[in-house]
Amino acid sequence: MITSTPLALTRLFRTTTRGRWDWLSPLAMLLLSAIGVAFIYSAQFSTPQNNWVSQLVWLAAGAGLYIAVSLIDYRFWLNVAHLFYFGCLVPLLLVLIPGIGSERFGAQRWLDFGFFAVQPSEIAKVGVLLFGASILVRSPIGSVQQSLGVLGKLALAVGLPVLLIMLQPDLKSVIVLPPMAFSMLYVSKLSTRFFAGALGAFLLLVGLVAWDSHAYVRYMQENKLDFHREKGAYEDRTWFPLKDYQRNRILTFAAPETIDPSGTKDAWNLNQSLISVGSGGLSGKGWTRGTQAQLGYLPPAVAHNDFIFSVIAEESGFLGSLTVLGLFGLMMFNGLRIAGLSRDRFGTLLALGVTVLFAVHVFVNIAMTIGLVPITGIPLPFISYGGSFVLSCCLLQGLVQSVYRFRKDFT
Repeated sequence: MITSTPLALTRLFRTTTRGRWDWLSPLAMLLLSAIGVAFIYSAQFSTPQNNWVSQLVWLAAGAGLYIAVSLIDYRFWLNVAHLFYFGCLVPLLLVLIPGIGSERFGAQRWLDFGFFAVQPSEIAKVGVLLFGASILVRSPIGSVQQSLGVLGKLALAVGLPVLLIMLQPDLKSVIVLPPMAFSMLYVSKLSTRFFAGALGAFLLLVGLVAWDSHAYVRYMQENKLDFHREKGAYEDRTWFPLKDYQRNRILTFAAPETIDPSGTKDAWNLNQSLISVGSGGLSGKGWTRGTQAQLGYLPPAVAHNDFIFSVIAEESGFLGSLTVLGLFGLMMFNGLRIAGLSRDRFGTLLALGVTVLFAVHVFVNIAMTIGLVPITGIPLPFISYGGSFVLSCCLLQGLVQSVYRFRKDFT
């Protein structure tokens, strides 16, 4: 039921009945966070960096944010979703302005405040989730005309931040948004014809990427240009919105013998990750005793964030990796359970959207470390190092907890 904004504000922190907290997801979050801090420390054991301390600070802040969001009736967000969404677009615009946005590794993705930096794309995920769910709740889906209207609204709501994030560029943050939106559309009982059409569009996109990659290789080879030294040589000559380093990552996955036959350039991280995972055995080499990260073969710039699972697999082996997967499985199963327990559509959409978003993060991150998908740099929730990402994960899980706590409180 949709309440007025003043009424929602007065009931923002209403007292609930005893025993209304769900403890499965918080337990999984706590254990995953502890594992993350331990292996961030291990990944940097041979270097003078102390990112594990910063991670602890971000996790403490995230815990406070999680509790605060959990205490807010999730239906409050239905009334302010549009304001939150447009508020998220402001930093996405600011980060693109030279002198305001901070550039790192060739991408302008951060707003630097001196003692800390934030990544606007992380909070944009929350904005898209809330606004997308509110659109689906408020809009009837029945006739073809109604369905097309809803699709148009949702496409615009997702497409605008996707465009701004791509301009940074930040492909990893874009990847998680479409599956989240599709999952919410699916439970909204949209026509199966739409999903068939979406599958066709996805296959068309894959074909275009393959065509663009082939054209890129042909252009570089015909002009005798180096794939690694001449980055940017092709991207200004094509309409396809990919950077050359992104093309290199795709080709490293699809055709490593073409892009990096020696395995010492773009394929280096993946090759070292495969060695890390494969050498862990059943129980691993022991904490802080993994050779790939300790000796620098798995580069320090990625060992504690994008490839943290490789460090875990090498040092704790198959059993440690299975433990991590089990905790993520518990969290996602619980998210689906809470989505099913919700008494209204908005709660169901929120819990499902968060769960799918986390599932994409977990699958893509682990799959890229073992060579099943191209390297995208997508982080592993609660384990990879990163302040903005930790806060967004805690906020999202706080929404799921709120759905559980307030699912019976209808007025």
